[in-house]
Amino acid sequence: MRTLCASTLIGEFFVIGFAGLVAMKDPDLSMGTVWTVSGIAMFLCLVLCGVVTRPGGIAFGWALQAALVASGFVVPTMFFLGAVFAALWWASVHYGRKIDEAKARFAAQETAAPAPGASAPSSSAPGSSTPDAV
Repeated sequence: MRTLCASTLIGEFFVIGFAGLVAMKDPDLSMGTVWTVSGIAMFLCLVLCGVVTRPGGIAFGWALQAALVASGFVVPTMFFLGAVFAALWWASVHYGRKIDEAKARFAAQETAAPAPGASAPSSSAPGSSTPDAV
């Protein structure tokens, strides 16, 4: 799940940066305000990449998605892009969990039954008094 969610967040990082460039053209917004808000959102995307698997990480990601959609009030194209990234976030979380569950099941099967043809560990350790048969 971490890889899928982080990939989505890195994409959002760039989209937020480009939306900041578009928002700079609005005469009602100062450049400092645009880049403060955009910079904080971009920073949060990067931080969330590292904490997405910790408790509250997914909820924090959903809050970021809501903020991205709400940024459409400043840059109208962000309504569409925010919805697209919210759908990607849902898919990343949903399918990422399924992949993690499948990996856990596979790992449990691997530890429960050794691979065919694998030999059992020998009881004689190097340097022991029991010679190995030739």
